[in-house]
Amino acid sequence: MNLRPRLSAIAVAALMVVATAACSPGPGEPQARTLTVMYQKTDSFVALENVLKDAKGEFEAANSGITVELEPIQANDDDYGTKLALAQRSPETAPDVFYEDTFKVRADVEAGYLLKLDEHLQKWEDWKQFSEGAKAAGRADDGGIYAVPLGTDTRAIWYNKTVLQKAGIPVPWQPRTWQEILDTARKIKANDPSVVPFNMYAGKGTGEGTVMQSFYELLYGTGAALYDEKDRKWVVGSQGFTDSLTFLKTLYDEGLAVTPAEALDANVWKKVFGEWLPQGKMGATVEGSYAPSFWQAGGSYEWPGYATEMGVARFPTQNGQEPGGVSMSGGWTLAVGAGTAEPDLAFKFLTTALNKKNALAFDINSSQIAVRADVAADPAYQSANPFIKEVSELVDVTHYRPATADYPRISTAVQVATESVITGKQSPDEAGAVYDQTVREIVGDDKVIQK
Repeated sequence: MNLRPRLSAIAVAALMVVATAACSPGPGEPQARTLTVMYQKTDSFVALENVLKDAKGEFEAANSGITVELEPIQANDDDYGTKLALAQRSPETAPDVFYEDTFKVRADVEAGYLLKLDEHLQKWEDWKQFSEGAKAAGRADDGGIYAVPLGTDTRAIWYNKTVLQKAGIPVPWQPRTWQEILDTARKIKANDPSVVPFNMYAGKGTGEGTVMQSFYELLYGTGAALYDEKDRKWVVGSQGFTDSLTFLKTLYDEGLAVTPAEALDANVWKKVFGEWLPQGKMGATVEGSYAPSFWQAGGSYEWPGYATEMGVARFPTQNGQEPGGVSMSGGWTLAVGAGTAEPDLAFKFLTTALNKKNALAFDINSSQIAVRADVAADPAYQSANPFIKEVSELVDVTHYRPATADYPRISTAVQVATESVITGKQSPDEAGAVYDQTVREIVGDDKVIQK
């Protein structure tokens, strides 16, 4: 009988046992484990990655045997959301911790992507430092908290003082009505036709920037709303919606904004921050409170004179009615994946990334409005942004996007309406009617209300 094959098998098995024993942790030795952290990365926004790198170093030093793998997604906001959703569909690719936009929290909770954090938060001493409004940003329909914010923001008019002064407009400038914006823009154009008087984003190219930095300032300034929170229904047939489209049409038809072709370029904002405003080729733009992060030392478009050259004003209501101004707020969070095999470790990393030191660094370097009381009171935070007082005061007149599962598709429908109007494909009335029909198709007739 030939015993060589059997002996070979035994030998192999013995070697496997030895190898396994060699690779296994000994008594008291920590098990090697890995956490994956997925986040958005852009050429012009590095504050988040720097914070996550710092948190990785801190976490690995404090937790022997644990490796944190950072998985950046190079993409704009819309593409990041799409790629993150694709990763979430498989346990093999789903991250343990990820960067999540506040307006997608409820939709992603409904999709089963986010872990409920209430029990973990009860044990986290720092949670009491977060404002109630900030906590609500991560709350879902069941009342539970599923994400923790890094910071928040507001929207305002950012204007170049020199451009306005050359056109005979006194500064500081604070328009009281939409008409005053148009009057100012027309004076700037008459003084220098090569200057873009007043930028407001429009179209699908700039995605969520179109609605957050443009359309919603107009819509909520009419007294209308996108969504009726009381009845939990989407608003259609609104005169405010049509008026808002009409204002955009006027800006673009009269050449008071960028050209329609420029507006449809997803990277038009780079010219706004990097060329037109610093070079005195734009009068004003509606943008977020984070604008100084692009111009400050270390920013993507360093501009030493921005603190004196730029001014900030609140966006007015349509006819100057109360409360006299309007803003929009959003922000990003960190969340834990519902399918993580290491929920305690994942939450522990989240708290490391959002501790005071890291939150302070993030808020300073990205010009965010702090959501932690201890960060807001820190002298380094208060002195970092020369406009922090003005943009923080806009919280009093701010609005938030509807945090519903339907919202992302509604937002796209709004973007389509603005694009149709600025390109001349439809009148404001026609675009508004198409929007109304699209909303009905998305949510059903029982979830709309005529106002």
